[in-house]
Amino acid sequence: MKRIFIAAALLMSYITGLAQQNDSTAYHPKRISKTDIQLLQSYYTQDGNHSAVTGGTGTEALTVYATDVSINHQRDSANTFQLDFGIDVITSASTDRIDFVMSSASYHDNRFHLSTGYTRNFNKHHVSAGINAGLSLESDYLSIPVGVNFSKESTDQTRRFTVGVQAYFDDLRWGRFDPDHYSPETLVYPEELRYKQWFDIYRRTSYNFSFAYYQVINQRMQFAVFPEFVYQEGLLSTPFHRIYFNNDTLRVENLPRERWKIPLGVQLNVFTGNNVIIRSYYRYYKDNFGISSHTFQLEMPVKLSPAFTLSPLVRVYTQTKAKYFRPYKAHTLDETYYTSDYDLSRFSSYKAGIGVRYTPFRQLSHHYTFKEIGLRYAFYKRSDQLSAHMISLLVDLYHSKG
Repeated sequence: MKRIFIAAALLMSYITGLAQQNDSTAYHPKRISKTDIQLLQSYYTQDGNHSAVTGGTGTEALTVYATDVSINHQRDSANTFQLDFGIDVITSASTDRIDFVMSSASYHDNRFHLSTGYTRNFNKHHVSAGINAGLSLESDYLSIPVGVNFSKESTDQTRRFTVGVQAYFDDLRWGRFDPDHYSPETLVYPEELRYKQWFDIYRRTSYNFSFAYYQVINQRMQFAVFPEFVYQEGLLSTPFHRIYFNNDTLRVENLPRERWKIPLGVQLNVFTGNNVIIRSYYRYYKDNFGISSHTFQLEMPVKLSPAFTLSPLVRVYTQTKAKYFRPYKAHTLDETYYTSDYDLSRFSSYKAGIGVRYTPFRQLSHHYTFKEIGLRYAFYKRSDQLSAHMISLLVDLYHSKG
C-alpha cells in the first residue's frame, strides 16, 4: 500500500518537473477559485426470490438509503481537488438469514465511504494528471482504493485520450462495528456451517486498467470508446452464501481465486436539433468465469425551456451464466467450484427511467449560485423476477471567488 502512494507521488513529481523543463518561461496559474458542491440523496428497494444467502431460494428484499456529498474545488486554472463522502443505510431481509434469527443485527448494516483526489492541469501542453485514494467500510468489508490517471487533449480540443490505473485492497473479515471487538475478527459463515474455517484467506485485490478516447466528429456528433481490463485475486467467494447439493449436503460458496474481466464500451451522442440530444451506449463484457454480456442504453434529454430538461432513459441487458453456477440443489459433490448466486446466472433485464433537471443558475449570495436540482426515477426488472425501484435527488451549488 505504502509503495503505491509513493509511486503516485513520484509520478506527479516527474510530470510536474518535465513540464517545467519544457517551458522556456514559468507558467503562472490564474487565481480564480471555483467550488462545485453536490448533495445526492437516493433510495433503492428490491425484491426477488433467489437469495444466494439461502442457496438460491428465498427472499432478496433489500432497501438502501444513501446520502453522498461531492466537492470539487478548482483552486486555480492548474490545481483541482476532489472530495467525496457519504453513508448508506442498508436493510436486508436476505442477509438476515445468515443465522436464521429474524430482526437480528445482520438485518441492518451501514456503509461509510470517503474518497479524495488531486488533478494537475498543464494547460500549455493540454495535459492533466491525477491521483486518488479512498476508503469504504462495512461491518464485514473494508476496501481501500488508490489510483492514478493521465489525460491528453488535442490542441483544437476535438480529441482526448485518458488512461487510468485503479487498485482496490479489500479485507472481508467481520467485527468492525461489533461493540465487543471494533476490529476485524473473522469471516462470517452461515450459522450451521461455523464448525470449521472454510477459507484460509480473507483478502481480495482488484486492479482496473481503464482507457478512453473521445472524438468530436462534427458540430452535432461526438464519439467515445472505453476499453478496460480488470484482474482480481484472493477470496472471490462470499463466505455467507450457502450451497445446497443434490444429495442435501450443505457447503459454503466456493469460486476460483483469480478472475479477469474485459469490458468494452462505445458511446455516440447526436444533437438532432429542436433541443433534443440522443445519447446511445453499447457495452460488451467477457470474463474467465464464462460470462459474456451485452448492454444497450439510450437516453434522450429534451430541453423544454432554458431551465428545464426532461431525460427519459431505457437500458437492456443480457448475459450468459457462469460455468460454476447451478440453482438450488442442482450442484454435485464432484464439482470443485460452485455458486447459486443468480447474479452469475443466465438472465436478461431492462431498466426504464426518467429524469428532470432544473438549472436556474440563480444567485444565492455574492459568491454562491444555485446551479441545479435534479430528480430521477427508474424501474428495474430481471428475467429471474427480481425487480427494483430507484429514486434520487441531486442538489448542486456553485461557489466562485476571483
